[in-house]
Amino acid sequence: MKLSRRRFIQMGSTAGVLAALGNLNLVHAASDYKALVCLFMFGGNDGHNMIVSKDAVQYNAYKAARGALTLAPNQLLDIVDNAQGNFGFHYSMPEMQSLYNSGRLAVMANVGNLVQPTYYANQSVVPTQLRSHSDQVVQMQTGIPTSGASTGWGGRSVDLMQTAYGYNSGSQFPASISMNSPALFCSGSVVQGTSLQPGNYFDQSFTGIYPPAAGLARLNGLKAIIQAASGNAIIDAANRSMNSAVTLNPILKGAAGAINFQKPFPQTSIGNQMAEIARIISLNSQLGIGRQVFFCSLGAFDTHGGQSYQQQENLLEVSKALDAFYAATGQLGVANQVTTFTMSDFGRTLQPSGSGSDHGWGNHHLVMGGAVNGGRFYGRFPLMSNYSNFNSTADDYADTRGTMLPSTSLSQYGATLAQWFGAADNQLDSLFPTLPNFPVRNLGFV
Repeated sequence: MKLSRRRFIQMGSTAGVLAALGNLNLVHAASDYKALVCLFMFGGNDGHNMIVSKDAVQYNAYKAARGALTLAPNQLLDIVDNAQGNFGFHYSMPEMQSLYNSGRLAVMANVGNLVQPTYYANQSVVPTQLRSHSDQVVQMQTGIPTSGASTGWGGRSVDLMQTAYGYNSGSQFPASISMNSPALFCSGSVVQGTSLQPGNYFDQSFTGIYPPAAGLARLNGLKAIIQAASGNAIIDAANRSMNSAVTLNPILKGAAGAINFQKPFPQTSIGNQMAEIARIISLNSQLGIGRQVFFCSLGAFDTHGGQSYQQQENLLEVSKALDAFYAATGQLGVANQVTTFTMSDFGRTLQPSGSGSDHGWGNHHLVMGGAVNGGRFYGRFPLMSNYSNFNSTADDYADTRGTMLPSTSLSQYGATLAQWFGAADNQLDSLFPTLPNFPVRNLGFV
């Protein structure tokens, strides 16, 4: 059968989304490798039930406001912050309780998009399109609360590390990777984001024939085609992408087959994504990557109804996946070099809406890793009693429905992570344009 050049290449491609890989060049890794891993909870996780105050006054105020969404005291897993008191994790998160108590997990309380420090009486300067899923997802990933942007703060951080400090210059292996689909968070001006799929190692299906020599001949034929200049810029770009897939194939398959994680990852969407990230991180010693960012995600947090069981299932998946991932970084000897953190569109209202809750603003997040100053809360946890006494001077809530008014901005949260990643203080404003509006630039959790 005669095959056209186009058809031959189509037969060779079983890859999912592959972008901006370029030509791979394998060199020795940087000795001070670091990675940031973002776990995004799409839909707006309800922080009010992920972490609950167990102070008697505050819990009673929480119970009065939450109604049917209230978690009973015996459903809360005890944790303590020496400054802010007794709290409890949602009962589906025992792994997070254990990591918190061992000092490897910190709680970042009441974070949200802010243009400047904001109080109830000063609502004129706020992020655009608050409580809109699409807008707030973009703003959380770009770090810019006043307009759209084409780059994310993860991608810009890798840009900075590469252009200012020379990281990753010896290798064109992906430095900014999202799982399953492209993420704006990973897009930079210099470093483009790459999307990989868990378990997809770019096998070329047409080579799997007998005898093996025939498959090898086909693979060599494909390489000859894609490595030859065509004179057409579009075809050459496609060929470079295909060539990278062919080069990546044995590397990724080798990593998948070489590692037996001592603590198994859950066989869930987020578990599979985090397992794949761990495998890629294991390659840094041979690929010359000094700085990397990763993005993984889980959906279904938009709980307008059925929140009690839906959030329980989601948080259970998150807790088990994060726990397995931290164990994997320890097994790989990079626990102190990998920091994982959560983000979400926004928080939700304290006041329920039927069997669920509505879109809010501020939210609580988790930061995990060997370098994290864990076992404590950062930022100010809102007082539930201020909701029941809401007035125009209150600064814990933005409205009478219990929408948390963020006490810490996303720019402060991200800048703290970026500084650990290697950015100097005088470089942070280029990553987070609104950061100069806030007096504290580093929150100290890592």
